[in-house]
Amino acid sequence: MCGIAGRILNAPGKVGDDLVELMVAQEHRGSDSTGFAIYGIPRDTGYVLRGMGFDKTSIDSDMDDFRNILKSHGSDFIEDPTFVTNEDSHYCTRMVISDPKDVTRWINDADEITDRFEVQSCGRSLEIIKDVGSSDDVANKHGVRELIGTHGLGHARLATESSVLPNASHPFWARPFPDVAIVHNGQITDYYTWRTKLEHMGYRFLTYNDSELIAVWVSDQMKNGLTMEQALTKSITSIDGVFTYMIAQPDGIGFAKDRFAMKPLVTVQNNGELAAATEEQAVRRVVPDESDIINYDGPSMTDIWGVGNRRAAA
Repeated sequence: MCGIAGRILNAPGKVGDDLVELMVAQEHRGSDSTGFAIYGIPRDTGYVLRGMGFDKTSIDSDMDDFRNILKSHGSDFIEDPTFVTNEDSHYCTRMVISDPKDVTRWINDADEITDRFEVQSCGRSLEIIKDVGSSDDVANKHGVRELIGTHGLGHARLATESSVLPNASHPFWARPFPDVAIVHNGQITDYYTWRTKLEHMGYRFLTYNDSELIAVWVSDQMKNGLTMEQALTKSITSIDGVFTYMIAQPDGIGFAKDRFAMKPLVTVQNNGELAAATEEQAVRRVVPDESDIINYDGPSMTDIWGVGNRRAAA
């Protein structure tokens, strides 16, 4: 029953605030955890990382080990990491690093300490902020309303099959592809079949949440030559289940809806901007002016929305 949302502005602005509003409006669809993927102004060099450690008493040793891994790949912190902690046992951090020699090899090594610390997003512009709790809880803890960007995704989760843990929340980063994130409402019924295939290809999954798989599946299809539009269309016949998902890149957001059309999605699109959500009342919260609603209520549907009055790369 999860709720998903997407927002595109025609210029950098308070996209974080809009995404929080979209998710507050859908909090009744799930408040086990909430998350946001924010696309800020892209960096020319270096990557922004968002990460999570599972024992806040071990921050110093976790960072020492993580930094040693960075250095072994020709990278280091450009800025001092910042941390968010409260009464929870886990902690969250934001880091800015110089370019590793090879991002895939670096993240594979960094993932060797995932029992203590996980990288949850990596990008020139992408930052994923997610945690247990309601939209307001997560937004207030992490300062999401103040985040500036051009577009982003939101998710309110009702856990059905995997654990209620902060790192099992949405959105998911398409590990190891920088700047790709996904939110998903539904269930993938051939999850273990596809997971096994992708793992044999060298991909790594840190949770048993089926949404994590979709992001990697789509990114792998594009790595192998498909356009995003082709990958979205192919997912409808290649992946079993009932689903509506949105996948974001630096130039926009795409979506796909399964053959059974069981998971809703509505949008308002005008003046180069977009608000998308599972429920109409959510988009009306951020676009209160009279606007036409586009209801994607049919089966096997896809679309791609670009940032700044341009179509995203198809």
